[in-house]
Amino acid sequence: MKITKEVKTGVLVIAGIVLFIFGFNYLKGKNLLDSSRIFYAEYNNVEGLVPSTPVTINGLSVGKVTDIGFKDDGSGKLEVELVVESDFEFSKNSRAELYETGLIGGKAIAIMPAFDGAENAKSGDKLQGGLKAGLSELVNQRLTPLQEKIEKMMVSADVLLNNLNDVFDEKTKNNLKGSISGLNQLMNEFNNTSKSLTLLISNEDSKLNNSLSNFENVSSNLSKVTDSIASTNIAEAIKNMESTLQSLDGILSDLDQGNGSMGKLLKDDALYKNMEGASKELEELLRDFKLHPKRYTRILSKKEIPYQEDN
Repeated sequence: MKITKEVKTGVLVIAGIVLFIFGFNYLKGKNLLDSSRIFYAEYNNVEGLVPSTPVTINGLSVGKVTDIGFKDDGSGKLEVELVVESDFEFSKNSRAELYETGLIGGKAIAIMPAFDGAENAKSGDKLQGGLKAGLSELVNQRLTPLQEKIEKMMVSADVLLNNLNDVFDEKTKNNLKGSISGLNQLMNEFNNTSKSLTLLISNEDSKLNNSLSNFENVSSNLSKVTDSIASTNIAEAIKNMESTLQSLDGILSDLDQGNGSMGKLLKDDALYKNMEGASKELEELLRDFKLHPKRYTRILSKKEIPYQEDN
């Protein structure tokens, strides 16, 4: 049977179309000869995710991302098509989380397999999409509160500087400059005083040495005097003093009890009364002597004069 040119041409065209479709899908990550499974996941943002990005399960690469596009419902969400070339079974409740592959790398998808006893995921199922915080996301989470605090601190610092500018007006600045100038002058005077004091001490060094020597001699003499006092029989002197005090106490006791002449003089009322009477008689005698001196002329005269009464 002779094959015509038209048939050969048709077979070649069909083969070319099949090869084109196979090659195109292969370049997109699809292998038409392989029994791989296709899954779908939705995300609000897939920044950095591109087709042919690896799909991993527990860190092991099991497939690729084959297509990324917007959904037709007008929500703006993105639908990602995943090809899993592994026959590893997991629940249809598993999550497809988007994560960063590194600080300077893009993003990839990690299937977080669930083993909750539900039906196993089949080709064409939609997995729940999610976002796994990467290093940059964690850094942003840490830096955002710090940035807010820094901004608040900068605002407070700005307010403080404005208040300082309001406080330090021209008058205050001039006063402050004057105070600093006065302080500088005071320090210079203190420096001059210190120099003068140093010079004075240097000039009076010999006198200070002599004073210290004299003080040392006085201290030595005082030490000798203290030793002499310590060497005397202080106990005997104290004993004699106690004996004297006891004798004095006995004398005072006798006086208080009216013993002896002095005691009777102090305690005997009769003697006191006699002395009081004698004192009165003596006072009357002196008064009479003043009033009638002629009565006593014969007593005081060396010649005998007869007594005559006053008229």
